[in-house]
Order: sequence, then structure tokens, then C-alpha cells
Amino acid sequence: MGLFSKDIKTMDDLFVHQLQDIYYAEKQIRKALPTMIEKATDTQLRNGLQAHLGETEGHIRRLEQVFQQHGVEAKGTDCPAIDGILEEADDVTGEVEDKQVLDAAIIAAAQAVEHYEITRYGTLTAWAKQLGREDCAALLQQNLDEEYAADSKLTKLAESGINRKAA
Repeated sequence: MGLFSKDIKTMDDLFVHQLQDIYYAEKQIRKALPTMIEKATDTQLRNGLQAHLGETEGHIRRLEQVFQQHGVEAKGTDCPAIDGILEEADDVTGEVEDKQVLDAAIIAAAQAVEHYEITRYGTLTAWAKQLGREDCAALLQQNLDEEYAADSKLTKLAESGINRKAA
């Protein structure tokens, strides 16, 4: 089903489609994070990515709650955007030999993922409120808050020394 599919007729349909999109994305991210963790050489970066892997598991559980509360099956739909972001991350980090530059590349890749998630969760939270689903909005907001925090932590790591070491 494409974004502008004839199957999307109402705001509720659009909400569910985007919910399926981020559910798929979170599961793909869960698969990709262990490789990023393995490649990272900076201890703080590795620990931060490991912590975010745990948060990602929580995001998936919350999304499953949102599906349940909304009365629809928890399932994903292919998301070419996250697939592309993760493929690019793998390509870029696979080409970097200098370990310090690699850590900077991992941060950049992880932030691209975070920014995608922030856009999805921000939109879904707003739509849930518009649809009168404060219960769903509260869970989505928790995920959004954690994504903003993860992005902020990555920025601090980059600015506190990883980018400088890579330069």
C-alpha cells in the first residue's frame, strides 16, 4: 500500500498507516543497532547505542499498546524511507577505516534515524490527539520524548570530542 493509496480514505486510516510505518521502522532499527554497536569504538557511544537498543524495545511495546488501544492488529508496512536511511548508514560506516572517523559516521547515521523517528512520532502524537485518542497520544509522546533525548545525547557525544578526534 502506497502513501496515497486508495485504501487511505480517512484520517483514522492515515493514522493507522503511519503507525504501521513506524512499527516496521522500529523493528528494522532494532535489527540494525547491534551492528552499529559492534562497529563503534568510543565507549560512551557504544554504551549510548546499547541503551537506545533497550529503549527501542520499549518503543515497540508501546506501539503494540497503541495498536491494541486503537483496536487494530499490530503489524508493520514496508517503509522505504527507513530502509534507505539504514542502507546508507551501513554503506557509509562500511567504507570508513579510521576508527575515530567511523564513530563520527555512526553518530551521523544514528541521528538520521532519530530525526526520521521524531517526524513520525510528532505527527502521530498530533493526529492521535486530533482523533480524540489521548490514551494513544500519551504513549506516542513517551516515544517521541525518548527519541529527542537520544538525538540530544548523540549531539553531545559528537560535540564533546568525537567529531574533534575525527578531524
